[in-house]
Amino acid sequence: MQAWPHFPDEETEDAWPRSPCRGKVLSTLPPRRFVPLHGGLATEPWPENATLYQQLRGEQILLSDNAASLAVQAFLQMCNLPVKVVCRANAEYMSPSGKVPFIHVGNQVVSELGPIVQFVKAKGHSLSDGLDEVQKAEMKAYMELVNNMLLTAELYLQWCDEATAGEITHARYGSPYPWPLNHILAYQKQWEVKRKMKAIGWGNKTLDQVLEDVDQCCQALSQRLGTQPYFFNKQPTELDALVFGHLYTILTTQLTSDELSEKVKNYSNLLAFCRRIEQHYFEDRGKGRLS
Repeated sequence: MQAWPHFPDEETEDAWPRSPCRGKVLSTLPPRRFVPLHGGLATEPWPENATLYQQLRGEQILLSDNAASLAVQAFLQMCNLPVKVVCRANAEYMSPSGKVPFIHVGNQVVSELGPIVQFVKAKGHSLSDGLDEVQKAEMKAYMELVNNMLLTAELYLQWCDEATAGEITHARYGSPYPWPLNHILAYQKQWEVKRKMKAIGWGNKTLDQVLEDVDQCCQALSQRLGTQPYFFNKQPTELDALVFGHLYTILTTQLTSDELSEKVKNYSNLLAFCRRIEQHYFEDRGKGRLS
């Protein structure tokens, strides 16, 4: 979390059809109130000009980054905290961690879901305070599962699958930049991701093995969800936001084949889960369907 010295007023890009951001502000409802945190401190006001930054929706943002951004947007929606989504070609380089999305709230800038959850909690807003310690540990374990399996699979597919990298990823990633910078940046990013894949033991995996990992992750999530509306029964947590961000983006992103989305479609309760969140946190608040 870093102080934001100065930032000019920005305008929101046109909505991408597969994005939940149908307007400039994702929520106009008053912030959801929770049990006071930190020794009884009252909930801090959430500024109306809070802003979320991500890459350009239509031509640049990739599957993994779009999933991460949607997870944060869903989390803030679940907290009833309004945020304006701003798309910038250099959002990745603006971020303090080099990752998107990041939010600008007051004089603070915070990137990625985990730190954003903690930042919001410090202001008195939390989705998981009602869980006991065992449930919180379980929630964190499933979030690690999603990040270690689904996120890694998305990165693998984008940068290590030659068909996807050649036909989709390179063109989208480098789209805002002139030749030859567009190619240089895309190959640099691909090299970084491939190095990471080797470091975590994914470097020699085949696409079929990665898809099997995705299926196992979906199976575990499906079993945990069961017939409940959310992973911990009637109220959503940051786990629900994270899972929704990844599954919904997988289901609605066009790739060179449908193999990845078909793994998710095998689990009817996960499809219903995505539809439930889309309807309750986006459609019912005037944002329109996400698809």
